Amino acid sequence: MGDVKEDTTMKAEPPVLEAGGLDPRTTATIQGRYNRQARFFDLTEALMERLLMRRWRRRQWSMVSGPRVLEVGVGTGKNFPHYPSDVQVAAVDFSPKMLARAVGKARKKSVPVSLGLMDAQSLAVPEACFDRVVSSFVFCSVPDPVLGLREVRRVLRPGGRAILLEHMRSRNRVLGWLMDRLNGLCVRMSGANISRDTVANVERAGLRVVSVQHLLGDVVKLIEAER
Repeated sequence: MGDVKEDTTMKAEPPVLEAGGLDPRTTATIQGRYNRQARFFDLTEALMERLLMRRWRRRQWSMVSGPRVLEVGVGTGKNFPHYPSDVQVAAVDFSPKMLARAVGKARKKSVPVSLGLMDAQSLAVPEACFDRVVSSFVFCSVPDPVLGLREVRRVLRPGGRAILLEHMRSRNRVLGWLMDRLNGLCVRMSGANISRDTVANVERAGLRVVSVQHLLGDVVKLIEAER
């Protein structure tokens, strides 16, 4: 699958990734925040995962066809149970410690996935080598989301599609104002922005938006876009 190779020997704490993108310092800072969260990440999101996110992930992956699929921002491997059986999935993340959790989970559950340490802002794979690119709650955290989405477009084949599950700023006047005020705190605590317009960022990156499903008001959306 291009330059993404299956890693069956990754240690519990892989080497730190050299930050890429336009702002290496910011990338390294966000990477560090996710490294710190990795050990308890599944636990802290367990209730939300059970009540809502698992259902959203299932819907997202029901839209995925292949054969060649790239998951950007695999995290601890929460999407593993939803991978279709008839696709070849390569999955990457820029946090070594989050990726290490995914590696352990993939080994324990025999998930057929190729895993690699990689920054969404600089994907080390050839152009036009994937039929689908999938991400779940990722482009709220990528330091330069438009740069990352341009990389998604680059690695998709012509006519290939990105299937993105994302939370973003509400258009509701009061809620949007509140999200703007809390965004800085959220970024410092978790690395995630809550005031981005990911649909607009997808369009800025040169992808054509095919459909947008509203899953939780106008905050959580499932976006399908085409190269």
